[in-house]
Amino acid sequence: MTDHRTGTREEWQAARDELLRLEKEHTRMGDDLARMRRELPWVPVEKEYRFDTGDGTRTLAELFDGRSQLLIYHFMFGPSYAAGCPTCSSSADAVNAVLPHLHARDVTMLYVSRAPIERLLTYKERMGWSFPWVSCDTNDFNFDLGFSYTDEQVNQFVEPLLEAGAPPILDANAAASGTDVAGYLTEGPGFSVFARGDGAEYHTYSTQGRGLEFLMGYYPILDRAPKGRDEGDGMQLWLRRHDEY
Repeated sequence: MTDHRTGTREEWQAARDELLRLEKEHTRMGDDLARMRRELPWVPVEKEYRFDTGDGTRTLAELFDGRSQLLIYHFMFGPSYAAGCPTCSSSADAVNAVLPHLHARDVTMLYVSRAPIERLLTYKERMGWSFPWVSCDTNDFNFDLGFSYTDEQVNQFVEPLLEAGAPPILDANAAASGTDVAGYLTEGPGFSVFARGDGAEYHTYSTQGRGLEFLMGYYPILDRAPKGRDEGDGMQLWLRRHDEY
């Protein structure tokens, strides 16, 4: 016998109608937020960035690949990592499948990390991904956008974090990435958007933390399952790379 609240079909319908009202309100609010993102002021990119790719060095402008919009996921794969972050890897699986649809809307999407390009391409082959992945290990791109940190910056917040009791996910992901917590935290996940026009590039939007959940396709699906995310206090501890389940 379930310990979940039960009821009649009529009671379910009344509760569902109220939930539907709130879901529609949430959808309309999401539309408003999307419009506000598009209305943010654009910031010209004035620094010259060059990235290592599987086909040689490319500028930021060249990464647009002939399109006017560029989406970049800052994937946690730092110089000290032996493998990519499992959480970043889980979201990359979902994005990999939608690339043709993004291209049809004048959008290029790629991934960037600070690990050497050879290590990124080897991991990409293991995961079976087709999206472009570039290395920014020779420039300040990730640092300038706030998604990579110097050893000095990491030391300032790692020690207090460890003393207070770091979330279990940190130890788990650091070990799975082949580094320690300090090495793991030299990187942070993020998502940045750029536009190109009149021969110039502009930074238009960035987000991080739970702002990245829109890329984690399994979460909105689980949110509609009876047990939901079912993570309790072990947020994301269940996640594995798709070839490790």
